[in-house]
Amino acid sequence: MSYAIDAVLTGKARPFRGDEASAIAKTPVDRALHVGLLGIDGDEQADLTVHGGVDKAIHHYPRDHYAWWAETLGGHALLEAPGAFGENISTAGLIESEACIGDRYRLGSALVEISQGRQPCWKLGHRFGVATVPATVVTTRRSGWYYRVIEEGVVAGGHTLELVDRPLPEWSVERVFHLLVGGAGKREPEALRALAAMDALATSWRARAEKLLG
Repeated sequence: MSYAIDAVLTGKARPFRGDEASAIAKTPVDRALHVGLLGIDGDEQADLTVHGGVDKAIHHYPRDHYAWWAETLGGHALLEAPGAFGENISTAGLIESEACIGDRYRLGSALVEISQGRQPCWKLGHRFGVATVPATVVTTRRSGWYYRVIEEGVVAGGHTLELVDRPLPEWSVERVFHLLVGGAGKREPEALRALAAMDALATSWRARAEKLLG
C-alpha cells in the first residue's frame, strides 16, 4: 500500500499563550528535508517533556478528517490547508482504523515505524479557539499518530509513504488509542497486559498500560 504525501511540514517554537511557547503552527516546506532520529530538519518542539524524542519524532495526521472537522466546527480557516493539527506529514487514504502500531513505512527514503497515537492536549483547543477540540479527538479517535525513525533519509511533498511491514495487524492505532486514552482499557485487562509488553509501543504508552492495570 502506497500513499502520496501531499505535504511535509515543519514549525519553530514561538509564543503561543502567555509565557508558554509552542511549535504547533507548522507550514509546508517545498524542498526535500533530512529525516533524522529525532525528526525532520527544521522542525522544533517547545516542551520536550511531552513532545518530541525518539518515540515521537514525526507526527502524521490524516487529511481525510479535515472535511469532518470543518462540518463539526462550522468551517475553520485552519482547515483550508494541511497543518491544522500540528502535523509533519499529511496524506489521504490512511486513517487510525487501518494504521497499526509497529507498521513500518518508507517515508520518502527514510524508514519509520508507528509508535503511538497522538494524545491531544489543551494546545489543540487553543489553536482552534474551541476548547472542546481535544475531548472531541478522544471521543471520535481522530488522533493521528507518531513515528519513530528506524533509518534516516529524506522526504518531500510529492514523495510516497509505502507500507513495508505490518507485524501487529490486530493493534490498530484507533484500538490502542481507545484502550489507553479513551477509557476502554479498564474493561480489557488482557489487552492492557499485551500492550505493556509490546516492544513496538512507545515507552510512555507501555507505562500507561501498566498504570491502568493498577
